[in-house]
Amino acid sequence: MINGLLVDLVDRALGPSKKTSSGNRAYHCPFCNHHKPKLEINFLKNKKGNNPWHCWVCDTKGLRLPALFKKAKIHNEYLKELYTLVKPDSTVKEVDLPQSKVVLPKEYTFLLNAKNILAKHAVVYLKKRGITKSDIIKYNIGYCEEGDYANRIVIPSYNENGDLNYFTARAFKEGVWPNYKNPATSRDIIPFENMINWELPLILCEGPFDAIAIKRNVIPLLGKNIQSSLMQKIVSSKVKKIYIALDQDAIKQALKFCEILLNEGKEVYLVELQGKDPSEMGFEEFTKLIQKTQPLNQSKLMEKKISLI
Repeated sequence: MINGLLVDLVDRALGPSKKTSSGNRAYHCPFCNHHKPKLEINFLKNKKGNNPWHCWVCDTKGLRLPALFKKAKIHNEYLKELYTLVKPDSTVKEVDLPQSKVVLPKEYTFLLNAKNILAKHAVVYLKKRGITKSDIIKYNIGYCEEGDYANRIVIPSYNENGDLNYFTARAFKEGVWPNYKNPATSRDIIPFENMINWELPLILCEGPFDAIAIKRNVIPLLGKNIQSSLMQKIVSSKVKKIYIALDQDAIKQALKFCEILLNEGKEVYLVELQGKDPSEMGFEEFTKLIQKTQPLNQSKLMEKKISLI
């Protein structure tokens, strides 16, 4: 049973929330300040008596609410009140979720194997987003008709050995919220790694739909931050040219990544998307855009950073 006093306290500390599912509520994240409520808190305690929380954009996460309040630097008065509702446990250490073995939902069905009406709706949704049957085959895209991921497209990600390392589930029916629902495991992976040639120019974008639209040697960040394992791989690889194509609201992060990679001796291109996602542009328009994009140097990078002040 959900503790109403606890919900009221967190609402006062973090701002109004939006009910999601299974006892979860979503808040505006105090760490990445995304314009949508992306920080999700589970108010139904798990078997260990914890209330896990996770931001789906910046991937900040934890197991207990006191750690969230401390990390977000919530006023001590709220923290004291929280301890009256949640018993402190000094034996619990806040850590990132481990990279456990990922499996597709048991309800997952490869889209082209399904013939029912719901599957046809899913295919129509993908078609509107520019995704073809060839893309469905290439990325092994499926859907779920029921279960935790019901009415969602499922896009798997595989590592260099072809093993599943993550998946993204996106609602394709109206009224299903949140739009994205992903597995409760670490995002510190290299998405779509099995499709990457580490000797060719590399493109970094935000989401899997963008990556599918771009088609060639592209990695979705599953948000706006470069995973540490991905950054290490890029730095140590033979990749010389890197194109960074993030939304305008992530321009500060994009410039930070540009600076890091420039300092590592990479040739870096900041692709300015002009208000449209790659998935909205489509392959041809995006390709023309990157062909016109000029490489950054320290001087141009500084100009762009100053323009944001």
